[in-house]
Amino acid sequence: MADQVAIVTGASRGIGFAIAQRLVAAGARVAVTGRDADALAAAVKELGGPDTAIGLAGKGDDAEHRAAVVDAVRERFGPVTTLINNIGINPAYGPLAGLDLNAARKMTEVNLIGTLGWVQEALRGGLGETGNGSIVTVSSVSGVRPAPGIAFYGTTKAALIHLTEELAVELAPSTRVNAVAPAVVKTRFASALFEGREEQVAATYPLKRLGTPDDVAGTVAFLCSPDAAWITGQTIVIDGGLTLTGAVE
Repeated sequence: MADQVAIVTGASRGIGFAIAQRLVAAGARVAVTGRDADALAAAVKELGGPDTAIGLAGKGDDAEHRAAVVDAVRERFGPVTTLINNIGINPAYGPLAGLDLNAARKMTEVNLIGTLGWVQEALRGGLGETGNGSIVTVSSVSGVRPAPGIAFYGTTKAALIHLTEELAVELAPSTRVNAVAPAVVKTRFASALFEGREEQVAATYPLKRLGTPDDVAGTVAFLCSPDAAWITGQTIVIDGGLTLTGAVE
């Protein structure tokens, strides 16, 4: 992937950072984003420093931040060839009937509209200009099957799957657009879903363990690579077999 210039959002730690590591290991240059400037600085250092990675702190739903990232990437590394959409929030837990609508609006703004905003900015930054563009969006199994307790989060993730399909049609043939849908991955973001009961939760998975960031990163790196050159508009479920049982957590 030595010819790839990637933006990975939500990448100071967890799944996003693991994806950035895989891309750098394959020769790509990356820009990582997130809200924590100190965590991003540490991530950039671990990714090899300014020759291979830059970090820019900000909020994914901030249009000025998105534009600044794309401008910085183009100035440092050249046109964007790859976009990994990994931003997402879930500030509410419980049934839809009692959901705070302001929380629903915020999830929509960040998870869905923010993701589309990143796509629009990446296109402005050169994505697809050379005919080998790639977008991968991190959805969730909660966007594939009902997920009581995180239902609206799942609704936004389901919307991302449809957005992936729409963009795949619109941006072909110059840019491929795919998604991944992980089940519970052992990250800080998902800790409420397994903390203190990991063995119990893992027992519901046919493969008898929860996911790791590397489990997701490997699939994302494949989708960005020439090996996936004839794959677009697809969502790959990464769940240790969980959805085979009808469950989502």
